[in-house]
Amino acid sequence: MRILIIEDEKKITDALQELCRIQEIDCDIANDGEEGLLFAMNPIYDVIVLDIMLPLKSGTEILQTMRDNENSTPVLMLTAKGTVDDKVKCLDMGADDYLVKPFSAKELFARIRALSRRPDHEISGENISFEDVTFNTQKNTLVTPKQEYRLSVKEAKILEMLLKRPNQVFTREQILDRVWGFEKEVNENNIEIYVHNLRKKLAGTDVKIDTIRGIGYTLGKR
Repeated sequence: MRILIIEDEKKITDALQELCRIQEIDCDIANDGEEGLLFAMNPIYDVIVLDIMLPLKSGTEILQTMRDNENSTPVLMLTAKGTVDDKVKCLDMGADDYLVKPFSAKELFARIRALSRRPDHEISGENISFEDVTFNTQKNTLVTPKQEYRLSVKEAKILEMLLKRPNQVFTREQILDRVWGFEKEVNENNIEIYVHNLRKKLAGTDVKIDTIRGIGYTLGKR
């Protein structure tokens, strides 16, 4: 899982970043609204944790911009106010959940895990299923009707990214960001090698990976 936390209180972000490291969750941090919006518009995240009160641009402005641009990444809003009206306002604007400060880290991560479960595929424990294939995120195994495959680390990360957002187009740059990291340099042609290997393993299933010429890739039903 990869999450984005947009929060200007450094004590909170430092603590959450350490908890993410312990739980082996990839985590990016933005400490103001303008930086947060730049991060949030990149659809590589499974969940975004978004504070309402931010410098430069508010959390509600970020959320509104995301939804106006059809960015459907699940958003959990953090608010210092706990009134019903405040909660309803967040949900009506397109937030998927909310949490009132102060909050327990245990509850926060439980809500993050819940939001990462999307209606267009099934997540059961360590497994992500779509059509007739199942991917185990811990063992990096792909189970098809004919065979079970053990995937390389890069194959596994690419497949997980595509499976969690069926029918969404991911650019090559987004895949590089998610799989290799923002600071890694790699030839974009390397992505095609891993995608080619995944396609061979998905042959004969109801799932396919399409190339969107000049843009990137998308996974969907055959």
